[in-house]
Amino acid sequence: MMHDCVSIVAAGHSPFGRLHGSTLEDLIVQVTRQALTDAAIEAAEIDALFLGHFNSGMVPDGFAASLLLQADPGLRFKPATRCENACASGAAAIQAGIHAILSGSAELVLVVGAEKMTGNSTAEVTRALAGAGYQNDVEEAGLSFPQLFGLAAQQYRQRYHCPMASMAAIASKNHANAMANPLAQMHKVMDFEHCNNVSQSNPYVAPSLRLTDCSLISDGASAIVLASARRARQFRREVLIRSMAQVNDVLPIARRDILAFEGPQRAIHLALRSAGVTLGDLGFAEVHDCFTIAELLIYEAMGLAPRGEGHRALDDGTVRPGGRLPVNLSGGLKAKGHPVGATGVSMHALAFAQLTGEPIGLAASNPEFGLVFNMGGMAVANYASVLQARRG
Repeated sequence: MMHDCVSIVAAGHSPFGRLHGSTLEDLIVQVTRQALTDAAIEAAEIDALFLGHFNSGMVPDGFAASLLLQADPGLRFKPATRCENACASGAAAIQAGIHAILSGSAELVLVVGAEKMTGNSTAEVTRALAGAGYQNDVEEAGLSFPQLFGLAAQQYRQRYHCPMASMAAIASKNHANAMANPLAQMHKVMDFEHCNNVSQSNPYVAPSLRLTDCSLISDGASAIVLASARRARQFRREVLIRSMAQVNDVLPIARRDILAFEGPQRAIHLALRSAGVTLGDLGFAEVHDCFTIAELLIYEAMGLAPRGEGHRALDDGTVRPGGRLPVNLSGGLKAKGHPVGATGVSMHALAFAQLTGEPIGLAASNPEFGLVFNMGGMAVANYASVLQARRG
């Protein structure tokens, strides 16, 4: 669906990491105020608010939408709604905001994504995230997400060839990219040799999945302000949402080929077609590298390489900084961090910065279009957006 009449006009973004001094409310309030300041508007001008937040028991705030109102008295009595679609909760909130504007019920919408995860142990977070898997099958319900994506890596090996070196190259690339991003959780170079070898500091966390193949447990929040066409021209910066596509697949992995990544493929190509652009028009992409095997499969879903040959996009430099289509210049979920409800909003906020010529971290080369792909579950909830810089 075309969304030319909806634009991003402002953004806010907290650091991602272990933010021990901040509660979920603190993070939401922080980025809400940042976005309002960036937009240079009064809070009372906002017509509706949407929060992307997974939770799944990681914090006791089971009714978090109205925490946005804590940021400013002008937000009191505004409609506020929480959206949840696993790790794509942020993108779900953005889509809800777009729909509010397209329906005519709002002209200015504030969207926040937030998650507070690090108050839990790794085992507790793993259990909470596993709730986004299929629960009505004994075998599937017993699998954590590292085990699910490890299974994908094992199947890739059986069907095509061993993907472990490509996965290590993705991890090393994204850690290098994050070094330039001041908001990233991890500022530590991870060279290919470290990522490719199993060691005491890089053990297996599941069969065919090493520690360096996994995204981080993170706290953080991000916000954007969406505007109708009538209001967007009043702002200092504007990025058009040319399209946003959502494709959901069935939840049980037993009912689908997990290597085909059909949901991501359909969402990405629907978004490109709706925007009237091709891969060759894109200047960068921010994609959902919850695990390195996911980024490899996304290359293939995008059409950057044939099935089983995603490594080509790495080998020829396509997805690296300065390449034909750099992927995850931010450092991705792998190194920027992955506070799950915040991720989709963060991707859009950083793409907004790229397309307005004020990149946070590494810069794409004068991009006109950018792609964002946010995914919930094992390629179940899939959201793809094509954003365009406003020129002239």
